[in-house]
Amino acid sequence: MTGRKRQPSLAQLRAFAAVAEHLHFRDAAAAIGMSQPALSGAVSALEEALGVTLLERTTRKVLLSPAGERLAVRTKAVLAEVGALLEEAEAVRAPFTGVLRLGVIPTVAPYLLPTVLRLVHDRYPDLDLQVHEEQTASLLDGLTSGRLDLLLLAVPLGVPGVTELPLFDEDFVLVTPLDHRLGGREGIEREVLRELRLLLLDEGHCLRDQALDICREAGRAGVPATTTAAGLSTLVQLVAGGLGVTLLPRTAVRVETSRSSRLLTGSFADPAPTRRIALAMRTGAARSAEYEELAAALREAMADLPVRTVHG
Repeated sequence: MTGRKRQPSLAQLRAFAAVAEHLHFRDAAAAIGMSQPALSGAVSALEEALGVTLLERTTRKVLLSPAGERLAVRTKAVLAEVGALLEEAEAVRAPFTGVLRLGVIPTVAPYLLPTVLRLVHDRYPDLDLQVHEEQTASLLDGLTSGRLDLLLLAVPLGVPGVTELPLFDEDFVLVTPLDHRLGGREGIEREVLRELRLLLLDEGHCLRDQALDICREAGRAGVPATTTAAGLSTLVQLVAGGLGVTLLPRTAVRVETSRSSRLLTGSFADPAPTRRIALAMRTGAARSAEYEELAAALREAMADLPVRTVHG
């Protein structure tokens, strides 16, 4: 293909950038560790590849041509970008560095994020953790599209191409007003859920679906959606106001019930209704070994929580 210019090499660009900075062949050669003849040859080769004259050579000094002045700026920018590329590649090779975009469901975020953030701060200080709180469907869409790297949510998901790394199981407790007959009781049978006025989260929350599953297992056909809430804090306040009872995962109990003195919690008889929390990643993700190590570290860090860790 005649007339096609050859691509300049990085060595040629570095040689020209050095000369443009020092305006002296000997000083430029010393700055980048090249011999002076090699430097001069690299600049000449770059001029040939680009088809322009970059330097005005005299017996006493070196000057940039008008084209050289313009292209020196662009050459410096290209070399800066190449340097950034190499730094990014180094970050990718080093585990637990760079950005990690973590998606978390709302019924997990307030109760587990303190543990997650403390672990990352103490053990992985070079990791740039970015947290996104969204509902399950949005998180899964973000994971499969590449917008998110890792999820912290309730499982099982049953989604092809998504691998779950289980962290722990936790029981649900029954939260009631002070004057409720089941308030503070232990060994509550699930069957009582058939008759209670159960308050639920809005549609879209996986915790709502889990509560409905628990009710179905207890023999209840459905729960009238006369009163719902967008978050657990509102749900618990509705219970404190006497509008009904609700189910809370144990990790949420201390935070949510401490906001009102008009609440009691009761525990279910074994086997208590439970939910499983896990990390979820794209199957075959490039950082899968890193995510598995993070899951192991989280299981260890969550040992003090009211949960039962699960090893995948």
